[in-house]
Amino acid sequence: MPLAQFLRPALLAATLFSGLALADPQHIKIGINDSPQNAAIELAAQLAKEKGIEVEVLSFSDWNTPNLALANGDIDINYFQHQPFLENAIAQNGYDLVPLAYGVENKVGLYSKKITAFNQVKDGDTVAVADDPVNQGRGLNLYQRAGLITLRDGAGPKASLQDITANPHKLKFIELPGPQLARVLDDVTLAQSYPSHILAAGTADPGSALLFSQDEANGHLYALRFVVARKNVDNPAVHTFIDIFQNDPRVRTAIEKAYGNPKLYALAWLPAQKEAAR
Repeated sequence: MPLAQFLRPALLAATLFSGLALADPQHIKIGINDSPQNAAIELAAQLAKEKGIEVEVLSFSDWNTPNLALANGDIDINYFQHQPFLENAIAQNGYDLVPLAYGVENKVGLYSKKITAFNQVKDGDTVAVADDPVNQGRGLNLYQRAGLITLRDGAGPKASLQDITANPHKLKFIELPGPQLARVLDDVTLAQSYPSHILAAGTADPGSALLFSQDEANGHLYALRFVVARKNVDNPAVHTFIDIFQNDPRVRTAIEKAYGNPKLYALAWLPAQKEAAR
């Protein structure tokens, strides 16, 4: 069954499980990355105690360990990746992981502290993109939309540097892990980055990107997912935690406060947005 098909049944299950009274305290571990959403995750973990669930939040510094930890049973759920990243991780490592529900969709943008318009790019300038095969394609498509490069026809969201067919400014691309891109703005002319990482790093105004992604057309393909190992698909504590994150107004307020700008994110689980993903 395609991964996306797990999302709609899981969202229904979240509603069913949220009403269950858990007789014995349960303990679950969730793996996350550095993000403004962490405050909302921590709040949801605190609120879960009211329903008899102890949630331990573990923060990872890279984008590979959270899936390895999930596959090994070291954590029960993770929340840091969109579906293309998950599918790539499954294809490369054979993980038996399942996306349960949508989370927040982070925009991605092209940021600069050296220029204010793309026509100011000079020949030979150094620019940065993500080094993983999924997010690199997302960044390269932004560079193409900016008119700085041309990609091979059909390269799509999985484009790589090898798919560049025209680079008139002879830009020098450096590849970096996603979380590090926000920290190199002083060293490059342009960098692909998430507003959430820019906000966490404090290196620029998250809303100052020269160009933002337009992922709504992709059915929120890049919204983060709550992901579990298959054995935890029906874990009521996991579903209750997700339900708290998605529906408790206090968590919603924490998300709004963390981003400070509604243009930087979308709540992909809301009915109108879920419909676009079908």
